[in-house]
Amino acid sequence: MPAYRFEALTAAGKTSTGLLEADNARAARSQLRAQALVPLQVVPVATDAQGAPTGGARWRGRVFGSTALTVWTRQLAGLVASGLPLERALTALADEAEDPRQRELVAHLRSEVNAGAAFARALASAPREFDDVYRAVVAAGEQSGALGTVLERLADDLEERQALRARLIGATLYPAIVSLIAVVIVVFLVTYVVPQVASVFTSSKRALPALTVAMLAISDFTRNWGLLMLALLAVAGGALALGLRNPAFRERFDAAWLRLPLFGRLSRGYNAARFAGTLAMLAGAGVPILKALQAAAETLSNRAMRADAMDALVQVREGAPLALAIAAKKRFPGLLPMFARLGEQTGELPAMLGRAAAQLGAEVQRRALALATILEPLLIVAMGGVVMLIVLAVLLPIIQLNTWVK
Repeated sequence: MPAYRFEALTAAGKTSTGLLEADNARAARSQLRAQALVPLQVVPVATDAQGAPTGGARWRGRVFGSTALTVWTRQLAGLVASGLPLERALTALADEAEDPRQRELVAHLRSEVNAGAAFARALASAPREFDDVYRAVVAAGEQSGALGTVLERLADDLEERQALRARLIGATLYPAIVSLIAVVIVVFLVTYVVPQVASVFTSSKRALPALTVAMLAISDFTRNWGLLMLALLAVAGGALALGLRNPAFRERFDAAWLRLPLFGRLSRGYNAARFAGTLAMLAGAGVPILKALQAAAETLSNRAMRADAMDALVQVREGAPLALAIAAKKRFPGLLPMFARLGEQTGELPAMLGRAAAQLGAEVQRRALALATILEPLLIVAMGGVVMLIVLAVLLPIIQLNTWVK
């Protein structure tokens, strides 16, 4: 059935927008009048091969950021948990939305629900905003009749995931800024300051100190070949980015990344925490374990660990316990299969997986903060050492010249 985007006036004089399905534009206007709306504009929208509105392509870019999606989910959970019907809750959120694109998206979801579609199916029309995990949790909540509780749990998971990501970014941001500033300062000193000062002494026909000669050689190399080296690095980075689009190469690269001494352990812990948290949330919402495993595996950013999770899914489908299937994959930390085994033995798998996710997340934060604490003084000392060598390379000829004068 064709879809139409409408703009209409409510009985209170407010403007309402959204989508609805009708045989033609005239039928769409009749539906609006039946809902006590005065149609202002009814425009057909594009549909996909199955006749569903192409919602994902209508909103350029992301409508909800990570923070906005968490807040919106929390607001919707509060309204639904208080007993408000879903359609009225979406209407309230659409009226309160300040961003026109958010208002249009929520109005579209409301029109889909009004037309009789399940909320999870309405969310599927905007896949950029609501991923597979989000929709699976909502579908489970609708089927169990506890949509408000499930949405609260989903909002909690989004907040925890965002907090973990923010702490990791905060722990690595300062070392990254210090490294960037250090590189810029060193390049400036080597390419501009050292040649300007050392040129005074090169005409003296006397032998310069070895440190000064080495620094002048580095300066000449940087000035003559620096742009070429930068271009080669850019080409190598572009080639790596293109190579990472190949699934086989990406999996090998991610597997090699996991073997790094420090960053590999951080990546393993972060992905395992996200996997355990998502699996706990889905299993707690009543999603079947096989579907929950597949959705949780798709949230893993590391392709090697994702492949291991999919292999574990195959083993569970064949009848193997979840703990045994995960334990067979050595890339996952041993804490995860241990808690999964306890959960299967006690019948509290979601709770145990949630505890595993919390402990893994705390461990990742602790390691990231410890790494940042160590890197910060090391970077400062290294920067000071390099600057000291450059200063010495400039001062040694001056000291030598004073000796010659005496």
